[in-house]
Amino acid sequence: MTQAIFMVGARGAGKTTIGKALALALKYRFIDTDLFMQQTLQSSVAEIVAREGWDGFRLRESIALQTVTAAKTVVATGGGAVLSHENRAFMRNHGIVIYLRASADVLAERLTEDPEDAQRPSLTGKPIVEEMLDVLASREALYQDVAHHVLDATQPPEDVVEQILQILADEKVK
Repeated sequence: MTQAIFMVGARGAGKTTIGKALALALKYRFIDTDLFMQQTLQSSVAEIVAREGWDGFRLRESIALQTVTAAKTVVATGGGAVLSHENRAFMRNHGIVIYLRASADVLAERLTEDPEDAQRPSLTGKPIVEEMLDVLASREALYQDVAHHVLDATQPPEDVVEQILQILADEKVK
């Protein structure tokens, strides 16, 4: 099993935390597309959005996704990467897609506890719990559509990594 593994889900779902641990367990490379863009463009997500708008940011996100995808790589995608049909098709065709699912309350709690995770500007201007409810309402079907596997991201990260490793082992046998 050498294809890429994509982690999708809303902000705060644990894509980076779980992705890093999974990459370590598999001896894969780990890349966070948001971090890749920030390093490549020498700008924060907020600065990119302020300069180019959300459409410009989403275009750059798609380019980053395609640029970093490689065999034996775990890719933590931006929460909105699934908004593009092309991104969803690309991920499904180039690897295994894991949707880390969590409720709006859990996501809001995590983002409040770890403000660094919230470096993106608000999508709606609403309080964080309301924003996460809106985001999940608009994206849940897309996350479900793209995912090969949906996992409960409210569990401890090591448990989620164990489940992913089991899924990968089961798929290798088939």
